[in-house]
Parts: sequence; structure tokens; C-alpha cells
Amino acid sequence: MRKVKKELERTRDMQYNRQLTVSFSDRTFAELVSEINRNLDYQKKLKLQSEYAQRSLKQSVSDIAHDLRTPLTVIKGNLQMLENESMLSERGKGYLRVCIEKSDFMKKMADDFFELSVLESDMSELPLSKVNLTGVLMQFIADNEAVIRNCSLVPEVIFPEKTVFISADEQLLMRMLNNLLSNIIKYAENEFSVSLENFEDKVHLTFSNPVRAENIDIDHIFDRTYRSDKSRSGNGVGLGLYIVKILAQKQKAEVRAEVDNSTLKIIIIFNTINR
Repeated sequence: MRKVKKELERTRDMQYNRQLTVSFSDRTFAELVSEINRNLDYQKKLKLQSEYAQRSLKQSVSDIAHDLRTPLTVIKGNLQMLENESMLSERGKGYLRVCIEKSDFMKKMADDFFELSVLESDMSELPLSKVNLTGVLMQFIADNEAVIRNCSLVPEVIFPEKTVFISADEQLLMRMLNNLLSNIIKYAENEFSVSLENFEDKVHLTFSNPVRAENIDIDHIFDRTYRSDKSRSGNGVGLGLYIVKILAQKQKAEVRAEVDNSTLKIIIIFNTINR
């Protein structure tokens, strides 16, 4: 029985890609091992079927998102041309503005699904480099100053005195920052903060904003299609933070969320690179 237990542990660690290789003189015990092996074969078959179904679903999502992007771009372009028509009544212009807003929403959703399908299907190891996180953040905030002010938000920026360097991919880092800012714009009211904390071998990048704590399911906030308020239909499909989690994982970083005194904190933990 100890031999069987050890073999089962090895089989589990290898994700059912092996069978039990122990032999017994006792016929009944040998038949038991044979039955276990048949069950392992069945589990492996189910695992392969599940993986195939997941790949097929991801490919379908990618295809649908790709097919939607082109007609949505055409629709938006035609709607914008209609805005310049002088024959439209004020009521008609109101309807037109709603159509443009909804086409923008659908275009953003299709783009998010397409980006997600690309990220999930890319299993290659990403080469990371030394990135000046302090400089990237300062430039990012400066570039988005107009967007932040147009949303009537006042940012609080807290950086350490010394420049912070991390192991990351600058392009993926920028995509993370854009998604984090989009989440802030969508849910924050009046203010938010961005802070950097430098520890011995880790760096914590935190985006914080006030929230109604009862609306936040902290255990599922990084799930695909999560919504903070499910009764509201205009909040999108919740892919932003899920994409942040995937982008963090690709850079060997961690991501977590906390609610502290009605403040939501999204924390990205990067590996430090010392100068």
C-alpha cells in the first residue's frame, strides 16, 4: 500500500502522464492496481478533452472578437460622419450620440476580448529587463494628466526618494498601467492615489481609490468578467483587472487586492533590480 501511495503521488505530479509500475504476487492487489491504472487513463482522457475544449473556446473568442472589430470601426466612422449632417434634428443628434457611445463600448469590449485571447494563448517565456519604474510612472501620469483632470479626479502620488528599478517588460507594464487607470476612472470618485514602496527584494506598486466596500467581492475581483455591481449593466465585462493579473504573471510579478477603510487597493509586487 505504501508503494501504491508513492506511485500515485508521482503520477499526480506528472499530471497523469504515467501509470503505476509496481508489481505484486497477490492477485487481488494486482487487479486493484490494474483498475487504478484504467482510472488514470480515464482521468488523462478527461484532462485532454478539457484542455482541447478550453483551447477551442479561446480560439472562438479570438475569432469572434476579431470579426467584430472591423464592422464596429466602420459603424463608428459612419456615425461620426452623420454628426456633421446639418439636417439632423436635436432629437436625432441625441439618438446619434447614444449610438456612438454604445459603439465605442462594443469596440472596447471586442478589443479587450481579442487582447485577452492573445495573452492567454501566448505561452512563451518573456525576456525581462531592467526597467526604471519611477520614470515610467512619472511619464505615464504626465501623459494622462488631461484625461485624469477631465474626469474631475485629483491624484496623490507617493514615491520613495531613490529611483526604483524592477525586472519587467516595459510594453506590458504600460498596458498594465493603462488598465489600472481605466479601472480608476470607471469607479473612483474625486480622488485616487499611486504609491511605490521599495523593499529589500520586492517593489509594491499600489493604485488606491475610495469604494463602497459592500460592493466589492475581494476574493473574485481578478476573475474574468467580474463586476463590482452586478445590477449595473454599463460597467463592461470586467476584463481589465483580469488582464492586469495575466500581464503581471507574464512578468513574474504578483497581484493582490485589499479593502482597507473603504479604500480599494490594487497591489502589484515586482522583483527588484538594484543599481
